[in-house]
Amino acid sequence: MSLNKEQTSSIISKFGKNDKDTGASEVQIALLTERINQLTGHTKQFKKDKSGQRSLLILVGKRRRILKYIQRVNLEKYRSIIKELGLRK
Repeated sequence: MSLNKEQTSSIISKFGKNDKDTGASEVQIALLTERINQLTGHTKQFKKDKSGQRSLLILVGKRRRILKYIQRVNLEKYRSIIKELGLRK
């Protein structure tokens, strides 16, 4: 259910400043988005998995808080990450 090392390292290298930059807000949002996409498919398949639904809501809340922080600090970075990840339609 979680991300494997190859997926995580590719996301970190794409959004981070270097390969060890896991604390950057952009990297955190990208990792959370990937896990949210995986859990969304899981909860569609297993409708009675309430703990999976709860963890999905927790991850969405974490991502929303980090996005709100980026929007407050750097609006251009916020717009670029929203566009790159395709979060808003």
